[in-house]
Amino acid sequence: MTNNITWWKGAVIYQIYPRSFKDSNNDGIGDLAGITSKLDYIASLNVDAIWLSPFFTSPMKDFGYDVSDYCGVDPLFGTLQDFKDLVVKAHQLGLKVIIDQVYSHTSDQHAWFKESRADKTNPKANWYVWADPKPDGTPPNNWLSLFGGSAWQWDTPRQQYFLHNFLTSQPDLNFHSMEVQDAILNAAKFWLELGVDGFRLDVVNMYFHDETLADNGVADSPEKMFVGVDPNNPFSKQHHVHQMCRDDNLEFLKRLRNLLDFYPGSTTVGEIGAPDGLSYMAQYTSNGDKLHMAYTFELLSDKCEPLYLKDNMMRIADSLKDGWPCFALSNHDVVRSATRWTQGSNYKSAKAKAMLVFLLTQRGTPCIYQGEELGLPEADVPFDKIVDPFGIEFWPVFKGRDGCRTPMAWENQADLGFGSELTRQWLPADQSHQSLAVSEQEVDSASMLHFIKEFLAWRKNNIALLTGSINWLDSGDPVLLFERVDSSQKLIVAINFSEHSELCPDVDDGAAIVWSSHEVSSTLKPYQCTIWQV
Repeated sequence: MTNNITWWKGAVIYQIYPRSFKDSNNDGIGDLAGITSKLDYIASLNVDAIWLSPFFTSPMKDFGYDVSDYCGVDPLFGTLQDFKDLVVKAHQLGLKVIIDQVYSHTSDQHAWFKESRADKTNPKANWYVWADPKPDGTPPNNWLSLFGGSAWQWDTPRQQYFLHNFLTSQPDLNFHSMEVQDAILNAAKFWLELGVDGFRLDVVNMYFHDETLADNGVADSPEKMFVGVDPNNPFSKQHHVHQMCRDDNLEFLKRLRNLLDFYPGSTTVGEIGAPDGLSYMAQYTSNGDKLHMAYTFELLSDKCEPLYLKDNMMRIADSLKDGWPCFALSNHDVVRSATRWTQGSNYKSAKAKAMLVFLLTQRGTPCIYQGEELGLPEADVPFDKIVDPFGIEFWPVFKGRDGCRTPMAWENQADLGFGSELTRQWLPADQSHQSLAVSEQEVDSASMLHFIKEFLAWRKNNIALLTGSINWLDSGDPVLLFERVDSSQKLIVAINFSEHSELCPDVDDGAAIVWSSHEVSSTLKPYQCTIWQV
């Protein structure tokens, strides 16, 4: 790996959705102790860090993304001591710990909001985004919520509207208040002092709003639609130039970076969902004084055609300059890549492997979502079992996010070894996952799990794949061909992204094959990946 300060460059991050990873106390919900019990497994994957989705105190209207205490552990997941124990064991195993931070909004059950809504003169009156109604009583502008309808909710105690970009129970913080910024930075410091190695920042581009509350315009072209949101969602019809992505955010991100600089080796990765997200990735990661890493949704879409992938990777490289990207094919918000990218394929297993090799050979920091190393497909959750408010609101056109959040597959049994077969799980275990469970794949040398473990172990010893530059080479579609180059190593990667054999591309004279997913010949078999060293 690289040095301890910049360990995150090229590191592989394993994302854990705590509710669904491992249930240690048989209440049907995954918890911190359950995660700790499986850290040896995670370390055996040869990843470098874990990222934990929210485990903070919350009424769970949005399953932890509605925080009611930034410095508390929700009893569903255990105690603060359980978290400390997790950090200690992770570090003993050489794993860094990154935790989600949801700064743009809180739960309406947060003590800050309860005080703020009491009246217009209390010490926290300006901590949230409040606005008077128009003369006719309607909301102050046309801003929309991602979860449907107006982004404004009337509050009777306060006799004003408050802004909520998500659920009505998730009021937006007013980052124009320095007191709010200070409080958020204090919360970040709390976790840094406990030894966390970094933060994944939820919707990092949505901290600030236009204080004039000007109306959003219409998204008059696909480029202006909100990336990552179903086009049937009314939210995608607006150009959210006043609701998010404000330049004010840059100064706060500098303040956050200043704090992290007091904790050498700590890092940040920001989630950016926005029109022209690449420009914000570049803006937020430039000059080494804001975010360490950022990602947008280009690889979280349904598109996986070779030219689409190449074009987007080239645009990201051209946009970022000195910035560092983070990439994922799956996470807790989108249909699993093993379903999204292999629909209709006759080579599902081979394609799933090629997808991850593509992810793990790009310039940037890759994230693997729990179960992705097993090739788990999207679970089929019937409507009567859906709990995601997003899915309930937009069913059946959009089924929500529950299908990627079902219990992790540990054992080939009805409950997948998640907890107890006698306990009802918060989401039903998908029986199609049984044959793909860890217990089955660990004893199968041809399994996806073995493939990923072995490739990640090999990747660790190739510096060009960790921190090297990337140069895309000419190749006939559908073969992706690119170089990864470091001062001490040059690798050439070829991936046949098709269901037909393709001629093996010409590479530099003297290049030697150092890794291949299939037997080497004059052709690349369907979804074959081959790497040469020059």
